[in-house]
Amino acid sequence: MSDLREIKAHDKSDVAVNVRSTEGGVLLSSDIRQHWSAKGYGWSTMATAAVASLIVRPSTLSIATFYNNTAKNFVIDRVFAHNLVSIADGQFGIWLCVHPVGAVAFDTPTNDITIRNNLNGNYTAVSEGLFDIEAAVVDNGWFPYGESNYSVTTTVPGSLAQAFIEGRIVLPPTSGLSMSCVGQTAVVTVTMGLTYYAVPVAEYVV
Repeated sequence: MSDLREIKAHDKSDVAVNVRSTEGGVLLSSDIRQHWSAKGYGWSTMATAAVASLIVRPSTLSIATFYNNTAKNFVIDRVFAHNLVSIADGQFGIWLCVHPVGAVAFDTPTNDITIRNNLNGNYTAVSEGLFDIEAAVVDNGWFPYGESNYSVTTTVPGSLAQAFIEGRIVLPPTSGLSMSCVGQTAVVTVTMGLTYYAVPVAEYVV
């Protein structure tokens, strides 16, 4: 009788499957986002033009809104804001608002001009999701995310603020995410975007 024992885990269908390891017996694990990227689920999209930062808490007008018009779950990985025009030491930070399921949270979403790129070089850009610049939205609750950043000079763009969400925001079909930046002056303009994974609903279950 062999002394070898198999380690098994249960998949989403409650079927026992073998846990993988190296030849030396070291267990293998990886971030699920790496598998999603390999499957072509990963995307980045951003606006092509800068918009002025707010100098008050956001309410019913966003810098950009991303609306899920698919039958998939959008798992948000990060949101970013790139500063193009500023003043010396012009500070700004990212604010986000998650809109619940149902298009009532929006005006008529439009798909404005954006850059789209897949995280896997085997896939080309598609138009999943509506990226609406300066959309009128319902104030479902805005909160600051990530670390703030500031511009060093008045003439050199390049300051970047990022909020690493890493799957802690999930947009089911017909929900959305609004993005904005709050700064010390409206002179600070930013172009915003996000990285996300479009995961089939049947595959993303808890």
